[in-house]
Amino acid sequence: MRTLTVFTPTYNRAYCLEALYESLKRQTSRDFEWLIIDDGSKDGTDALVSKWKKEEVIDIRYIRQNNQGMHGAHNTAYEHIVTELNVCIDSDDYMPNDAVEKIVGFWSRNKSDEVSGFAGLDATTEGRIIGTPFPAGLERSTLFDLYQRHGVTGDKKLVYRSSLTRRHPYPVFEDERYVGLAYKYYKLDQEYSLLLLNEVLCHVDYREDGSSRNMFMQYVRNPQGFSFYRKALMELPFGNLRFKYRQAIHYISSSLFSGNRHWLADTPHKGLTLLAIVPGIALHLYILRKTKSTRLALSRGRSNDYSVG
Repeated sequence: MRTLTVFTPTYNRAYCLEALYESLKRQTSRDFEWLIIDDGSKDGTDALVSKWKKEEVIDIRYIRQNNQGMHGAHNTAYEHIVTELNVCIDSDDYMPNDAVEKIVGFWSRNKSDEVSGFAGLDATTEGRIIGTPFPAGLERSTLFDLYQRHGVTGDKKLVYRSSLTRRHPYPVFEDERYVGLAYKYYKLDQEYSLLLLNEVLCHVDYREDGSSRNMFMQYVRNPQGFSFYRKALMELPFGNLRFKYRQAIHYISSSLFSGNRHWLADTPHKGLTLLAIVPGIALHLYILRKTKSTRLALSRGRSNDYSVG
């Protein structure tokens, strides 16, 4: 059995998926399989993947499902992964030629049941590190502490033990397509730390149609998912009051979008939530203003991409 599954959730990304495929063909190690979760694409992704499978250059598994959003595609991937490790590489990103070799080699030298896996670095397509590298001398940390305690910034590439990522599935809400992926990662943080590898494992291309570019519309379209996520962060056994107060502000905004009249009864921190009412309403109004033109376009049926759909 191979050591690593590279899994890719995709929705109408046939136009950019080939760059990832070509990077996987160039890998110096073949100790991986590529699992593609097609989240209901309508752009010929299935035919493209079928062509690649016939080439038999790398091992490819393809699973198609009705559209559930990124987190739903992650749920499906974790249900079907059989290798010891997994890493998510998005459809518009690609891996350096030696990324699989680095992942497998690092784990073979450092594997432990006491960690959930390890974190590596993301870089731009020009090779610039996204955010900051890991602090010198720091060998392991939880993901939460990396950002909140050690001052690390920017997206990082997470390689997890597959037996653990099957835990804590993301909830799927009717007519919504987004729940913060960090929900699972912070759940695992409560039990394990991550090893740290200061090596680039992925090149990232932040596209205009990516979720990071459309976060305000995510709030509008997926309020139940965001309310769930903010409540989960308020419930974390770690994190200071300032961090949890920010979650309460977002929780109120999302509750207003969802029409939840029981938001105060549902919150895990009533005191913080009461203090967050005014900024929560202000955030709600700000998001409404920032998304006005996009919401009008959506109402006229002119938008249908993965990040907001």
